[in-house]
Amino acid sequence: MVDAPGTPWHGPASVAVRQANLRERNLAALVAGVCRAESPPSRADLAVELSMTRATAARLVDELVAAKVVDEVERPRSGRGRPALALRPGEGIVALGLAIETERVIARAVDLRGEVVAERVAPSTSRDPERVLDALAAEAREVRALVQARRVVGVGVAVPGIVTEDGLLLRAPNLGWSDVDVAEGLRSVGGLHRIHVANEADMAAFLEAEPAPGRPGEWSDFVHVSAAVGVGGSIVTGGRIVAGEHGAAGELGHVCVDPSGPACACGSTGCLERYVGIEALATVSGLAREDVATELGARAAAGDTGCLAALEQVTHALSVALASVVNVVGISSVVLGGHLATLPPSTLEAVQQRLDARVLGSRWTPVRIRAARGDDAAAATGAAHRALGDLLARPAAWV
Repeated sequence: MVDAPGTPWHGPASVAVRQANLRERNLAALVAGVCRAESPPSRADLAVELSMTRATAARLVDELVAAKVVDEVERPRSGRGRPALALRPGEGIVALGLAIETERVIARAVDLRGEVVAERVAPSTSRDPERVLDALAAEAREVRALVQARRVVGVGVAVPGIVTEDGLLLRAPNLGWSDVDVAEGLRSVGGLHRIHVANEADMAAFLEAEPAPGRPGEWSDFVHVSAAVGVGGSIVTGGRIVAGEHGAAGELGHVCVDPSGPACACGSTGCLERYVGIEALATVSGLAREDVATELGARAAAGDTGCLAALEQVTHALSVALASVVNVVGISSVVLGGHLATLPPSTLEAVQQRLDARVLGSRWTPVRIRAARGDDAAAATGAAHRALGDLLARPAAWV
């Protein structure tokens, strides 16, 4: 009897599908084990951790090594015999992390170890979307040329505005942009790869949640404030960014501190951004914008009245805005990024004290505040980490 055309055969074909799925899951588990390990594991270590046979672990790791997804490194000799080779995330795999800021564009190549291996930064004062995207694409091509010996597996882009899942920038008040197809404008950079476009504050928060690709950060649940000319924010829970129904969750910069306050570029009044953004602090302190992050605390400690007033403004505005957010979302850990990461310890303590007075659950769960990691282009690095996440989730496609 001959099977009719199109009739599925449920024998070995079904088994093969299951085996392929098992291989994909095992490869992903092995890569995850290497990336999250505190010290480089051996094949045997991974087999034990993942309840996998040594033969299976060794065979699949060999495939990952051949594809440069993981690298073999020598372990220090601790006794007789040859030490087992240890495994680290591959240096030969990189993703591009791109960022558009109000005054510059950034292109970085970041490897699977979280190291920035190439970078280009260019000033950008234009507000024309096409010109800015062309300038960013040019810097990205330069970075690709610098890492041509490595394998580029993805592209991530961080932009200061509200972004849809398909890469459309709906609105960026500080750029004056609306309805800009960022992914399409950078298509020449991505090649065959999907271009991940996301909010810059979300990508800076992603870097806090995952300081190296596949490695969890210090806190899995926190509110992140990203400060520059504009002020953005993100809510992270379980290590994941909360996007909200329309992708605009976490816009802390536009939480109202005072309804009768100054007008904001977003169209509202009294937004947090108008009190803690770089321009606002420069105006009150009398410092040049480029000196706010480095000079504000020291000048205040020396008794400068303008700088003292600026720190008081930050303390009041942050405590009001963050108390509202913490009370609503129930997350009591806060990470401050950008120039807010340089606030003096006394200011952070003052903010925390006022939050403890304003937050309902602080008696049982006191609010924790810390500065973000010291990365001057955190959103670009976070965007690269996000792009590398495709490989971490589905390494079988690259082996």
